[in-house]
Amino acid sequence: MAQHPAYTMAGLCAVGGAIGYAKGRSLPSLVAGASIGAVYFYAGQRIKNNEDYGHELALAASSLLLFAMGPKALRTRAPVPTTMSVLGTGAAAYYAKKTYESHYGV
Repeated sequence: MAQHPAYTMAGLCAVGGAIGYAKGRSLPSLVAGASIGAVYFYAGQRIKNNEDYGHELALAASSLLLFAMGPKALRTRAPVPTTMSVLGTGAAAYYAKKTYESHYGV
């Protein structure tokens, strides 16, 4: 069931990138949202198929999302960057826990 948050984050990142593009014609927002969403989707597929490095890949995508959107959220206080950075923080915490559990069998 750990793949569901990855699939959810994939959709949210894609939608967030599309909103960034629609509001400000920001092509980097669209590309970043689609790219990070694709990484989340791929991680979800790996987790679902019980393949190696699915949780680690989702953790990397979450960290990338947090470090990309966090400074923008603090600077602009806009709702989309703030929401995405909060979701990135939550997803990073979740997948850090899942990665720890998969490595140490807790």
